[in-house]
Amino acid sequence: MTISADIENGARAAFANSPAPFDEGVAELYQTLLVPMLFEPYAAEMAIAADGSKPGSVLELAAGTGALTRALRGTLDPPTEIVATDLSQAMINIGAPTVTMSRTHWMHADAQNLPFAPEMFDLVICQFGAMFFPDKVKAYSEAARVLRSKGRFLFSTWDSLSANDFASCVDECLAGLFPSDPPEFLQRLPYSYFDPGAIQEQMSSAGFKAVTCDRLELTSVAASAQDVAAAFCHGTLLRGEIEWRAPERMSQIVDEVAERVEARHGACPSGGMSALIFAGRLS
Repeated sequence: MTISADIENGARAAFANSPAPFDEGVAELYQTLLVPMLFEPYAAEMAIAADGSKPGSVLELAAGTGALTRALRGTLDPPTEIVATDLSQAMINIGAPTVTMSRTHWMHADAQNLPFAPEMFDLVICQFGAMFFPDKVKAYSEAARVLRSKGRFLFSTWDSLSANDFASCVDECLAGLFPSDPPEFLQRLPYSYFDPGAIQEQMSSAGFKAVTCDRLELTSVAASAQDVAAAFCHGTLLRGEIEWRAPERMSQIVDEVAERVEARHGACPSGGMSALIFAGRLS
């Protein structure tokens, strides 16, 4: 069966009723503000790394609104088949219209239970999604299952919160605004998964060999401090945590976060960001 045919069959059965963690309003802000600020710089680097093995078929996990998908499509050979998946239909609805070239497929899928036959892909890739997988070894085992012999798994995670300037600044400001019950989304999920040894061990448990880890430090740039504040407070799941605590103060809180960002990083802020890039192969 061809990849295209398998996509069509799998899409009909794959998690059509799963709850989406983002609504389309959050997904739009994520795409407009967070993607250029945080994800596009790393997408360019990840696409170059993906191109090193010249894959003929690529499965992307947790594609979000397609920052990496677009970079892959612009970097890999035109005949390369790319399947971009995400658990959030809202993210797909925003991302899919931005990459409509042939040999690019979008579908709703859970990385822990992939709707694909074994040995379908040369490369499985994921940018800043692994932190959200509840059972990481299961997700990595699924990646191994759908890879062909000698296939490669490549993914990135954020380094510690303290190594990422904008996120750290936002987190510190919110902790000061809610001292008795601070929103902890950034610490709890996106910036929680950065122990190279533990991650490499999980990958090895899933069947990957020659697992490597590289730290990649880049610079994040935003048009304004207000954009940084809005990106994190409205374009991530921080929004729900803030609204649950003080729905009537949301606008004020965003302004206060923006003031903190501007004081620390300037009116047209730039800040350091750090990520870990993991790669492994099947024997």
